[in-house]
Amino acid sequence: MRNAILTLLSILFIVAISSCRKDFSTSASSGNLTFSKDTVYLDTVFTNIGSSTYNLKVYNNSGDDIHIPTIELGRGTNSNFRLNVDGIAGQYFENIEIKSKDSIFIFIETTVDILDETTTATEFLYKDSIIFDGVRNYQDVKLVTLVKDAEFIYPAALNDGELNNFDLTPAQLNWTNEKPYVIYGYPTVPNGETLTIEEGARIHFHRNSGLIVSNGATITADGDISSDQDLLEKEIIFEGDRLEPLYSDIPGQWGTIWLQEGSTNNLFDHVTIKNGTIGLRNDLNDGNLTTTLNNVQLYNHSVNAILAIGGNIEANNLIAGNCGQATVALTAGGTYNFNHCTLTNYWTNGFRSFPTLLVSNQLQAGETLIVGDLLAANFTNTIVYGNENLEFNLEKNNSAAFNYNFTNCLLRFNDTNQQFANNPLYDFSNTLGGGEYSMNIYNNNPNFLNQSNNEFLIELGNSPADDTGVLTGLTEDILGNTRSSGNTDMGAYQADVFPTDD
Repeated sequence: MRNAILTLLSILFIVAISSCRKDFSTSASSGNLTFSKDTVYLDTVFTNIGSSTYNLKVYNNSGDDIHIPTIELGRGTNSNFRLNVDGIAGQYFENIEIKSKDSIFIFIETTVDILDETTTATEFLYKDSIIFDGVRNYQDVKLVTLVKDAEFIYPAALNDGELNNFDLTPAQLNWTNEKPYVIYGYPTVPNGETLTIEEGARIHFHRNSGLIVSNGATITADGDISSDQDLLEKEIIFEGDRLEPLYSDIPGQWGTIWLQEGSTNNLFDHVTIKNGTIGLRNDLNDGNLTTTLNNVQLYNHSVNAILAIGGNIEANNLIAGNCGQATVALTAGGTYNFNHCTLTNYWTNGFRSFPTLLVSNQLQAGETLIVGDLLAANFTNTIVYGNENLEFNLEKNNSAAFNYNFTNCLLRFNDTNQQFANNPLYDFSNTLGGGEYSMNIYNNNPNFLNQSNNEFLIELGNSPADDTGVLTGLTEDILGNTRSSGNTDMGAYQADVFPTDD
């Protein structure tokens, strides 16, 4: 017992002495710091929109515990960069300690107002430096970010802190390619008006934002008016407002382009719509052709690339791929004609229970069942494929018309469990005299170039979609390549020789 008491007293004495002891002394840095990089490139940001957070690691490779007398930004308190050094936020720091053979992190962010700079350029490089011990042992790491000017479209006021819908003014109905557009909330094209988007325009939506084309209104996004530019330069792109490479393929960054009931004569030509929740929503049509999609790409949407609710869509050279639910959902009836389209789903961001293509004459909206006549759902020279066995689903309500047809298509429908063996909607032998299926190919992999990267080209001589289509009058593919005058190819692309690794 006596020994136990003595041991306890000894421990308490040591703890008491330790608690009074000062930290080990450190020596000032001698200018021999090393860094994880000599320049930190912060990816492109829009004016007045904050960047992501980037990091720099600072190493003390010496055998001594050191302190860095000062760490500061070259522009001082006027800098648009912000630092967090070893857990402390600021722009100037003193006596930052680093143990021997240890390191610290510096985190860097920026927000730049292009109007604060003496420049008339629509984009410029904003630069600064992190300076270490600038008085005695100067070392620095450069900071560089590209800042883009933009046209911002946003509501005049917030509704309880939320972004809301607002009408575009007459002065806002022509979007040019001079600057990118950054959208906050849901600007609405008013009844009777047309929003015109010029070739080469770049539209960026903030989180929970999108675009509405209202009853009686029209959108014209034509990326192929003139012939003096490369198609990629003329293309119109709708995407999120985060420009860092990390966000280049992340779904669900913004809301939707919503073509509301009664909108009419909407045109999208040489357009890419990516990384939203629903790329394009097309509500009940007005009896006329509601939407024309020529040479359009939609991919990486968290729900659907296209959601039609009794819509009227004509699509030529359309690519739609990689969505969290059905890539293309045609519901509550309508009229649809898809010609030389590539519809796919190789979703890898979670479980997917929907097929690539859903065709239905009904839609359950909450407690309401919407039923409408499916006047036509025609698919010609179209690829419907993905990484599930059943990649198209037909859903018929017997109280409304249900007309559909697949001609010269490549379809993925591998009914391994024979659950649809006696379902007349999937009678693939019904090919004559108004039959729904004619000259199709089933369950033969199209051998895309790289489906995980949304590269859905097919290889010349090595794809079942090569030279198995039927002539339709569509003389060019989505890239402007001439289609064969004989048997043409299925899908949005003419088959080509794939690039090699050489």
